[in-house]
Amino acid sequence: MSHLTLVLGGARSGKSRHAEALIEALPAPWSYIATAQAYDDEMRERIAGHRARRPDGWQTVDAPLELAEALAAQPAGRPILVDCLTLWLTNLILAERDTAAACEALVTACERVSAPLVLVGNEVGLGIVPENALARRFRDEAGRLHQALAARAASVVFMVAGLPMRVK
Repeated sequence: MSHLTLVLGGARSGKSRHAEALIEALPAPWSYIATAQAYDDEMRERIAGHRARRPDGWQTVDAPLELAEALAAQPAGRPILVDCLTLWLTNLILAERDTAAACEALVTACERVSAPLVLVGNEVGLGIVPENALARRFRDEAGRLHQALAARAASVVFMVAGLPMRVK
């Protein structure tokens, strides 16, 4: 997929800012598909901070669960940013959705997008093996999703301390 860029990194590595800059280098309007859900004040503040730093030209679509459908509904040719895959995966797991089917639908939806598409995800597989089954499942599913998307992406960027490292 020559239009797909995957941006991965740890928490507070600069993933979102880098992804936003990639999209903002293209003509507006841009679509920002947000997967976060505000369950507490801290998360509401994070979401508000993300929204506040984006300039005019962004059109936000909330898609905590139906990400493939949100991608398919975007206007043809409009650059799209999805932030973030791992929050989306968390939402799916907690809602007891079929994550394998949802991930397959997402990959298919990405293949159908013809506009520039930037996907953001947290790289969670660099640490120790989690002690509980839910955390191990999350880590494994995130790893599989990132691998499937990276294999198809034209570009993969790994963020470290605000610095983009081109992997592919």
